[in-house]
Amino acid sequence: MHVECVREVDASEPGADGMYEYHYEYDVYRFAEDGLCFVARSYTDTPDEAHFLCIEADGRRRLLADADLEQPLFLAAAAHLRRIGKAQLNWLSGRGNGYERVSSHGAV
Repeated sequence: MHVECVREVDASEPGADGMYEYHYEYDVYRFAEDGLCFVARSYTDTPDEAHFLCIEADGRRRLLADADLEQPLFLAAAAHLRRIGKAQLNWLSGRGNGYERVSSHGAV
């Protein structure tokens, strides 16, 4: 499994007072292997959390489905995030409020 982590910042321009209307700093993780990639994000202000956002397969990006959480690459990615202190893992399902918790073993 190849793991990539990139720090990103999404912020408005500072106002006259030097304050930002919004400012988000987060790490984007990409876990890739054999043409498959899971993408997760962790905000710096909630360092014990990470959210799986999507899966990329065959050059296409889509939301995760329940079956994706059983993929060996997903399980390895979840284990990696837990090892680096991300105790609370969620995944973007598009149902309800959009995010669901990943169980302690990786899958729902």
